[in-house]
Amino acid sequence: MQDKNINTGEIPELDEAFFRDAVWRLPGKQSVTIRLDTDVLNWFKSQGKGYQTRINQLLRRYMEAQQ
Repeated sequence: MQDKNINTGEIPELDEAFFRDAVWRLPGKQSVTIRLDTDVLNWFKSQGKGYQTRINQLLRRYMEAQQ
């Protein structure tokens, strides 16, 4: 079915109230110890601030690809 043939007439518009009452939820964080090869860790650190976040993002993408 093509998008133009989908009847969206019964789907309510997301108005200001929807976004005002919406709650942003992120998975909780847990502190862990992980052993990484020195060159791998140094490479991530060389990319600048936020290297732990980038490692987490890559692990999440891998996890989601495996599901």
